Amino acid sequence: MRVITGSARGRKLRTPDNGDIRPTTDKVKEAMFNIVQFSVEGARVLDLFAGTGQLGIEALSRGAAQCVFVDRAAEAVRLVKENLRTTGLEGQASVLRMDSIAYLERARGFDLVLMDPPYAGDLLEKALNLIGRFDILNKNGIMICESDRSLALPALPEDRFARREYLYGRIKLTTYTRSDL
Repeated sequence: MRVITGSARGRKLRTPDNGDIRPTTDKVKEAMFNIVQFSVEGARVLDLFAGTGQLGIEALSRGAAQCVFVDRAAEAVRLVKENLRTTGLEGQASVLRMDSIAYLERARGFDLVLMDPPYAGDLLEKALNLIGRFDILNKNGIMICESDRSLALPALPEDRFARREYLYGRIKLTTYTRSDL
């Protein structure tokens, strides 16, 4: 796993020794950042369910101003911090060890939210249902979610969010763009 482009281009990132964290493949990560490429520069980013931190690190490498990384697992937090040191991007990051859903209850003012939770379980659906009830995104903000292709994600209020899906083999990327401000 590596940083694709930007200031940390080519830097290898540590992955877990066990199978508890499933990092996004480089192919899907590149597709994800092609989708949001004009929304990254200067952005305030949230990497929810951070895992290795590679999505937020990619955003920082591409010019995001700040990234908050949230994960409840000690191993994930350790990996995120190590990968931030490796890339020299730790000065632009906050790493929080806490439940991602609990964090959402206080999260506000993001330009870009990246969500790639474990595929097993309902964390993504819970997160989206909670987000649908309050404002987490700034004007023109984007959320991008990685999930299994077969997962039906909840609709967010159409008067506030425009939704689009992209398919990459067994993986689906779903974007929700803030459209009401």
